[in-house]
Amino acid sequence: MMRIDILTVMPEALESPLHCSIVQRAQDKGLVEIHVHNLRDYSLRLHRKVDDYPFGGEAGMVMQIEPVDRCIAALKAERDYDEVIFTSPDGDLLDQPMANQLSLAQNLIILCGHYKGVDYRIREHLVTREISIGNYVLTGGELPAAIIADAVVRLLPGAIGDEQSALNDSFQDGLLEAPVYTRPADYHGWKVPEVLLSGHAARIADWKLEQALERTRRLRPELLK
Repeated sequence: MMRIDILTVMPEALESPLHCSIVQRAQDKGLVEIHVHNLRDYSLRLHRKVDDYPFGGEAGMVMQIEPVDRCIAALKAERDYDEVIFTSPDGDLLDQPMANQLSLAQNLIILCGHYKGVDYRIREHLVTREISIGNYVLTGGELPAAIIADAVVRLLPGAIGDEQSALNDSFQDGLLEAPVYTRPADYHGWKVPEVLLSGHAARIADWKLEQALERTRRLRPELLK
């Protein structure tokens, strides 16, 4: 069973994404355990504060190293972790190959950034990997953490009823997915391509590859490089 521990100052932001659809079903099946830890519980300061002013006089507040270190140390005292991930806009960009790799891990920690940032010593000494979901800044790392967890959990064997479906997702082979259709075959004159109704497996496979290449070339040409 995989275990994912998420460290945050806003645990309520993770309640909905981690408790619905495939991610919840994977937990119900015993495929993954996801634990959310409130970093304020590891603060020794008044009112459980976890941030302070930055040295050097910059604007904003910075997440302190002590509560993060105390939380990670407590978790590591119970088990080994494959990665301690920090959600950061300047980390490695999350993609499908990375999700595939992380899905093979046994235990993961995901630290959600917040405020102006985190004490850089956290990144230097406690974090093993930094991951970004895009070139923009969010209020906190909770949404990126949920996205990472979702991308990884759905790949666990048994998480999706039809495991072949995950293997055919966009980006698994470096291409966007071909168009998909369902009944009715003719809706207000908008028709499903005839090849998909032919029952000819080889022709359908060729059509899907052709469409995947065309869509990737048109919408995401950088993937073809």
